[in-house]
Amino acid sequence: MNRLATGLAFASALTFGAAAAQAEELSFAHFAAPTHTLTGSVIEPLNEGVSADTDGELTVRAYPGGELGKGPLEQYVRVVQGVADIVWGLPGYTSSQFQKTMIAEMPGVIPDGEPGYPGIWAAMDEIKSEFPATKPLAVWTSEPNIFIMKDVEVRTPADLEGLKMRVAGSTSASMIEALGATPVQMPAGEIYNALQTGLIDGVVTGASAVTDFKLSEVANSYTVGAPLGRLTFYVVMNQSRYDGLSDEMKAAVDAHSGESLSQSAEEAWNRVAEETIAGLEADSSKTVITLSDEEAAAFGELTSPVTQATVDEIGGQAALEAMQAAYE
Repeated sequence: MNRLATGLAFASALTFGAAAAQAEELSFAHFAAPTHTLTGSVIEPLNEGVSADTDGELTVRAYPGGELGKGPLEQYVRVVQGVADIVWGLPGYTSSQFQKTMIAEMPGVIPDGEPGYPGIWAAMDEIKSEFPATKPLAVWTSEPNIFIMKDVEVRTPADLEGLKMRVAGSTSASMIEALGATPVQMPAGEIYNALQTGLIDGVVTGASAVTDFKLSEVANSYTVGAPLGRLTFYVVMNQSRYDGLSDEMKAAVDAHSGESLSQSAEEAWNRVAEETIAGLEADSSKTVITLSDEEAAAFGELTSPVTQATVDEIGGQAALEAMQAAYE
């Protein structure tokens, strides 16, 4: 009887060991806090989806705050080298790699009131070469950019003359130069200290960043409505890691990524932005300036020409047309 029990226990252990060996965990690295909008809109739905489809055999584990390597600018290299299986990043941090993808950031490319992710995915054939050695799981745009300022109220382009403005990448930098200010490129995590110490006078980014990076503690004036484009974001997976998954696991990743995951992210970014603006408007210590159509047009006269000039410079007309065709 003891031999039988021992044999059954050994067989059970082998079976359990085989099942455990088949389980896979995908590491998801990013540089923001665990409370960032990314967690609830991308990481959690991706993990829940693939876990449910594979009965828990495939899961996604987040490594926030640079746990798998400091430096937001190194995110793409990090996933290609296999330091992380999946990463989140901004194309603007390595603008030269994502020139066509970042067309979606520019004024007039995505129609007002429309989400950006359908345009980006419609142009994937034109831009996929900018994502070597990876599988894009989500690519989307932020809410429209605004001015986030410290001790400066921006109502006209002249108000920006000579100021130092933080930008995320080259497209925003071109617009800021057209408006007469000096662009300063830096990761989002450095904005707080740069504003606090006076290294920069303001920021061009989405309102969601005010919440995600606590910028309301150091900024006191916000201008909404200028045609400043948007930001783009990516979540990519190491292609070899994806290729090594079982067919079932690949199917689960496919089912819970792409446009659906991009939509989840973009809707969350916009929701946080709307809540942020409402909170700022209710705060008597903050000034929120909403430009009239006429006031916004004065900015557009300077920023809109930058779009076509940039598209022509990078040979991106096909990508631009593919993006805009998504809204016809």
